[in-house]
Amino acid sequence: MSKDVLRYDLMVQDALKGVVRKILAEAARDGLPGEHHFYVTFRTGAPGVRLSQRLREKHPDEMTIVLQHQFWDLSVGEHSFEVGLSFSGVPERLLVPFDAISTFFDPSVQFGLKFEAQDQAEEAASHEAEPAEAAPAPAKIVPAALPAAKGKAPAAEPAAASAKSEPATEGDDGRGSAEVVSLDSFRKKP
Repeated sequence: MSKDVLRYDLMVQDALKGVVRKILAEAARDGLPGEHHFYVTFRTGAPGVRLSQRLREKHPDEMTIVLQHQFWDLSVGEHSFEVGLSFSGVPERLLVPFDAISTFFDPSVQFGLKFEAQDQAEEAASHEAEPAEAAPAPAKIVPAALPAAKGKAPAAEPAAASAKSEPATEGDDGRGSAEVVSLDSFRKKP
């Protein structure tokens, strides 16, 4: 048994968060192309998350926002993004660190990414892994599609389905579904 000293799992998560950062930065610069729109689920209690007390009380654990028609002032930084949204007619400004994101989903192309919290990743890595030749090593990372129902947050599995949200725009048409692939699924379990 060897220990993953390099922490490949965290490196891959950081790289995939970079994909989300780039997608949001392009949307902030050029607007949403075609039918693209995004569901972003994040942990409201994560360090650095900034939202009103009203929203924090309504969504104490997790919240899903929809970036489609009714958002404004999207700005993307190195470690977070900020956006204006309306919730029940009340305008709000949210700041979301990329480390707080648990899922990112674009239903127009059935593209989704699922992230685990840093403490969950560190706990999983604390268990010694089998040698690399015994672990399943994918040739490439294939993003997973998350199913979504009209007007609801994408419910990939029970944990994500429990995220009650109040989307700022209309939902997706519910077409297609696929299996969610977590980065954890590539790790050999003891």
